[in-house]
Amino acid sequence: MNCKKLLLSLLIFCTATIHAAERPNVLMLAIDDLNDWIGCLGGHPQAITPNLDRLAARGVLFTNAHCQSPVCNPSRASLMSSTYPETSGIYFLTPEPADSTVIASQKTIPERFEAESYEVSAVGKLFHGRQNKTYFKDYGGNMGGAGPRRKEKMSMPFGHPLWDWGAIPEGNEYMPDTKVADWGVEKLKTLGGRPFFLGVGFSRPHVPLYAPQEWFDMYPLDKIQLPKVQENDLDDLSEYGINITRLEHIAPTQKWMVEHNEWAHAVQSYLACVSFVDSRVGMMLDALDNHPAKDNTIIVLFSDHGWHLGEKERWAKRSLWEDSTRVPMMIIAPGMKGGQVCNKPVQLLDIYPTLLELTGLKADPANEGHSLRPLLENAKADWPHMARCAWGPGNVAICSERYRYIHYNDGSEEFYDHRDDPNEWTNLAGNPEYRDLMKTHATHLPKTYAKILGEGSYGHLSYAATEAARKK
Repeated sequence: MNCKKLLLSLLIFCTATIHAAERPNVLMLAIDDLNDWIGCLGGHPQAITPNLDRLAARGVLFTNAHCQSPVCNPSRASLMSSTYPETSGIYFLTPEPADSTVIASQKTIPERFEAESYEVSAVGKLFHGRQNKTYFKDYGGNMGGAGPRRKEKMSMPFGHPLWDWGAIPEGNEYMPDTKVADWGVEKLKTLGGRPFFLGVGFSRPHVPLYAPQEWFDMYPLDKIQLPKVQENDLDDLSEYGINITRLEHIAPTQKWMVEHNEWAHAVQSYLACVSFVDSRVGMMLDALDNHPAKDNTIIVLFSDHGWHLGEKERWAKRSLWEDSTRVPMMIIAPGMKGGQVCNKPVQLLDIYPTLLELTGLKADPANEGHSLRPLLENAKADWPHMARCAWGPGNVAICSERYRYIHYNDGSEEFYDHRDDPNEWTNLAGNPEYRDLMKTHATHLPKTYAKILGEGSYGHLSYAATEAARKK
């Protein structure tokens, strides 16, 4: 009897081991501050991104994907835990995920895959800042992060030291993202003995918008096409909606950009940085293509939020408009049809439950996102969900396949029809014909909001200043 039990136990163990060995690997590629200015999304007619385009052609390109907060730390904390900021209390650049009792009580993506016997490694920016060392036991470093840095700024003589742009350094080898890609390529060569999870996080096109001259040469300054804008675009917005995107912010104003003839130069710099980071993504794709596990590896690529370059008379992120919340997102999975384009509203916090299902792991009931597997199988499948993004309690955007609804903490609203108004120039909130549609979108607003955690970041200051102005 004991022998039979022993044999049965060995059989179960061997079967489980074989099953685990067959699980797909995961390559997660993160890009910082990338909007839709890539070839396959058509956000800018001059964008040159052959590697992102070839990656999109292999799997599903999500054209209506959104972050859960338009700034690095809360967006990445939400993605890695599949938890809304309204649940965790992490709305702004501080605090770290571990300071949220909600997130601390559950496993983040790398922790879960580590617990499932995956070989987990990472380099660059996956979480925000030093958190990467906390959640990745095998972490290659940030390789200089947003560097290189100059003692004297090139283009914007005042303000935060990161806010600058221009053609430096002299060679690609000096860029942190090159070092990140080099580490990722070398690490990949060592993986494959058991299922692996490899995260590679790039910092460009985060400011400073520096890249070597060769990338600027791809975009001659005198031929740069500027983003489409509309004069008096803010006239149909509430004071609160304007203040939350202006007060206590550190980005240059659109007025300064125009008056100092830097708008085209900054656009050129952003495009140059996009093409540069596209080439580093290409390094990782080439390395995977030459790896024995290439046909059994899931690839997930995303940006943590979008980026304004003059649209809505602003720069950077930290808004609830399309340019700030919409992100590139692509998923390539073994056995799934490639070349699909999905217009359904999806979210970054859907990535976690998707990876669990694709790798055959048990779903985590704490995840607030939804597995995207139905859309990977059929990009036009029924999808009852909407996407949600918050910028502090009470300030929320709800995105459906066609519309964007914004509700601010003072009760003011915005509503845009992307079929007729992709630039969000006309706020339809005051039009009674759209009242029922607005109510439908409003049903997806959070029922409760967690207390704001942390203090002192620009988001905290902006939210406090906007609330103070409202109460005057």
